Amino acid sequence: MRLIYFLITGVIFGITMTKSEAISWYRIQEMFRFQSFHMYGIIGVAVVLGVIIHFAIKRSKAKNFFGELIQIKDKPKTYKASILGGTLFGLGWAITGACPGPLYTLIGHGFFAIFVVIFSALLGTFAYGALKSKLPH
Repeated sequence: MRLIYFLITGVIFGITMTKSEAISWYRIQEMFRFQSFHMYGIIGVAVVLGVIIHFAIKRSKAKNFFGELIQIKDKPKTYKASILGGTLFGLGWAITGACPGPLYTLIGHGFFAIFVVIFSALLGTFAYGALKSKLPH
């Protein structure tokens, strides 16, 4: 039954990404060329909602789908790691024209070339796991 909740959440996320045009290569290129505020507005709303939900979870002692208490631990500020990770993330986003979030939505729309991007993202994840001890955190 829990998997149904994840499936429904994914479908709602896909519909939201489609209707907001966040999966549009043209919208992403407009953002990187500073020609449109559209994507910055979507990202801004996501950041504000993320902050609100983060603090709500911290204050309410919320539980996950498995009934376990969600614990959010404070992390030390590591600007070097954030700059390096953000740069790599942005380069990947600019080169592919797709944010990692809606990749599966793009497959659902029939853009099967995105499988190359997903494979590359998974390869990058494995590379990070292999190099984690040598990277700044």
